[in-house]
Amino acid sequence: MSQVYKRIAVKIGSNVLTRKDGALDITRMSALVDQVAELRRAGVEVILISSGAVASGRGELKGMPVRRMDSVAQRQLFSAVGQAKLINRYYELFREHHLPVGQVLTMKENFGTRRHYLNQRNCMMVMLENGVIPIVNENDTVSVTELMFTDNDELSGLIATMMDVQALVILSNVDGIYNGAPGVPGTEVIREVEPDRDLQEYICTEKSGFGRGGMMTKCGVARKVADEGIEVIIANGRRENVLADLVLRPGSVVCTRFAPREGGVSSVKKWIAHSTGFAKGEVYLNAKAVEAVCGDKAVSVLPVGVTRIEGDFEKDDLVSILSPDGHHIGLGRAAYGSAEARGMMGRHDCKPLVHYDYLYLE
Repeated sequence: MSQVYKRIAVKIGSNVLTRKDGALDITRMSALVDQVAELRRAGVEVILISSGAVASGRGELKGMPVRRMDSVAQRQLFSAVGQAKLINRYYELFREHHLPVGQVLTMKENFGTRRHYLNQRNCMMVMLENGVIPIVNENDTVSVTELMFTDNDELSGLIATMMDVQALVILSNVDGIYNGAPGVPGTEVIREVEPDRDLQEYICTEKSGFGRGGMMTKCGVARKVADEGIEVIIANGRRENVLADLVLRPGSVVCTRFAPREGGVSSVKKWIAHSTGFAKGEVYLNAKAVEAVCGDKAVSVLPVGVTRIEGDFEKDDLVSILSPDGHHIGLGRAAYGSAEARGMMGRHDCKPLVHYDYLYLE
């Protein structure tokens, strides 16, 4: 059998790992661990992005007197208790296969600077090089409100691009994206999504079960990751042997596959692409500059085309690039700070404010 993938990221959703009563589904978890072990024996490196800490903590504290608290405090409590139980459960299950695991807890702000981004990447690369399976989750004990990921779908997209995987597998409680309402006669799973295909009319915006996100989030993450040259698969994590079949026996499982765009982008641009929420300023361009930047050739953002700068930023901070009417066209790393940039607006004799190597267009 020829090996299809060298390295994959697998996101296991809350609705896969929890039972109807909200407690952790150990049987399901054990089956998925067995499948990851099978992939490892086949030579595939696996990075797990696993939900389930909150569910695990909820189950651990069930029946115990817990004082009334708001939703954020409740999530922090369940996560703090559940993370220890969840990683210990993974440790015990993988140990049966003689596979070591390591826990990686992260926050959205850890992706906001290139240095923190690379520190996380280096940590997980060392783990993979030494045969350790990284198990990644958001640190819900300190991540609250606007600092939280939409859900682990968003986190999985960041991890997939950061770690240069060949495929991101998102395991949910449905078979994929349907071309209508699931269960209605004639409705089928969309098996293949080519680049630039619009799925907006098929996406249900409702969230389900115990997860924070929904199919809208999954589709958005899948589209962005596929545009960066990585295959994305959305499949039903409750199907027997689903993960091993998806990876080792392609075509044997009903799922939605987002075809990767040819060419992809550089590692720096992958980081920039997923860092929209960390822009420290806004750079407005005139119409001619927008036309040049968005054209077929790689063009830098030059001070001569800048009409306005909002916000205070320093050299190497991320800035949003906008058209004259305020439409967001891209994100880039500033070559100098906002004060210096304002003094250069409209000038021809200056180096780029954002070099095309550090510019990601939407």
